[in-house]
Amino acid sequence: MATGSAEIRDFAGGGDRAEVLRHAFSAAVDYLEHVNNRPVAPLPENVARLQELCGPLPKTPTQPDAVLTLLEKYGSPATVANGSGRYFGFVNGGCVPAALAAGWMVNAWDQNAAMHVQSPAAVLLEETALEWVRTLLGLPEGVNGAVVTGATMASFCSLAAARHALLERAGWDVENDGLFAAPELTVVVGEEAHSSVIKGLGMLGLGRNRVVRVPVDGEGRMRADALPHLNDRTILVLQAGNVNTGAFDPLEPLIRAAKDGGAWVHVDGAFGLWATTAPSRASLAAGIAQADSWATDAHKWLNVPYDSGLAFVRDAQALPSAMAVTAEYLPSESPQRNSSDFTPEFSRRARGVEVWAALLALGRKGVAEMIERNCRQARRFAEALAAAGHRVLNDVVLNQVLASFGSPETTLRVIERIQEDGTCWAGSTVWQGHTAMRISVCSAATTDADVERSIEAMLAAGRSVQGS
Repeated sequence: MATGSAEIRDFAGGGDRAEVLRHAFSAAVDYLEHVNNRPVAPLPENVARLQELCGPLPKTPTQPDAVLTLLEKYGSPATVANGSGRYFGFVNGGCVPAALAAGWMVNAWDQNAAMHVQSPAAVLLEETALEWVRTLLGLPEGVNGAVVTGATMASFCSLAAARHALLERAGWDVENDGLFAAPELTVVVGEEAHSSVIKGLGMLGLGRNRVVRVPVDGEGRMRADALPHLNDRTILVLQAGNVNTGAFDPLEPLIRAAKDGGAWVHVDGAFGLWATTAPSRASLAAGIAQADSWATDAHKWLNVPYDSGLAFVRDAQALPSAMAVTAEYLPSESPQRNSSDFTPEFSRRARGVEVWAALLALGRKGVAEMIERNCRQARRFAEALAAAGHRVLNDVVLNQVLASFGSPETTLRVIERIQEDGTCWAGSTVWQGHTAMRISVCSAATTDADVERSIEAMLAAGRSVQGS
């Protein structure tokens, strides 16, 4: 029996577990210690070498140490240096050390965070993290929350809760009877609504094309004067932090109009919701606590590992009514919270532990200082680019900067040159008909020296392209 057990362990990729983990730790530390000294984008030859990892599945086992060696040799050089402090693409946050270390612990624990009986530690820490975030963001007491994979699923959960609540008021049980013959709901969004919200509406059967789109102003903010009539079968989706400009919809008048009509208000605040923690930015979010649901990311501006999103719903019953799961083998009445009753997933990684760790490590002061610093750094980018004669297209109210280097063709060539140079990374966008470079500053790792070094690279790229 003992021999058989050893054979099974070997076949399952066993070996010396402690030694394998020491190898992983050493490789990870080495990666992080050198990530700031390498090109932000991987070199093309390193991307090509990934094919070494993509052959046929071996017939025989591979020792874990050899597996890690392959990842270290071929995988690490082909990553994007998101943790370098000079990655400004796609509003991707970095990772604070406590959250990274907590993620290693989560993987070692290997908990299914679905139910309290499966992992009291995972469920309790997740519940604590949700309460800490609620108080940090100034959301009302009594809201229900969920830790999910990102703002896409956070909005999905929130909109599912809205669908449940509005149809329940109309006497319809959507979870059991579906949408066939259900009372019609109207969804109102701004012209600049994020694609993740539209995706969520499609998954919920509310339709990607059936939305009513409200015109926006020159910063992407929904125009309150163009708001259509809202009633108790309307979901109004507002934006806290436009993905291009960082602008906030005028929340107070829009929420007031929605409440007067009995509508549900959902706020998509994937990164912008964290502005509420920063004294100099909090006014952008005035009135936000009066909404009915909120979605944000933890892997953006809170700087926890991917993937992590947060949903909050004012109506404490709406979220579990939309998401709860039942089966004969599950605890039917539990005094403890079962996280799977608040999220789409049944089997769940204990990602809430990483949120808890980041919040504990940073505290209120640390979160606020991180947001304030990144906003100041974004303004520095804008000032330097404008001083050099380049056009900044947006009012830099948060962490987003849009810059044009001339014609669309010239701007794209400058962006390509910046990405090839490797000092920093910023992407392109088209904003209200203008091609622009988009700079998103949301990493705890970004220093003022990183910003100055990146500005020099951007200006050099502009001179090189415009002078050619």
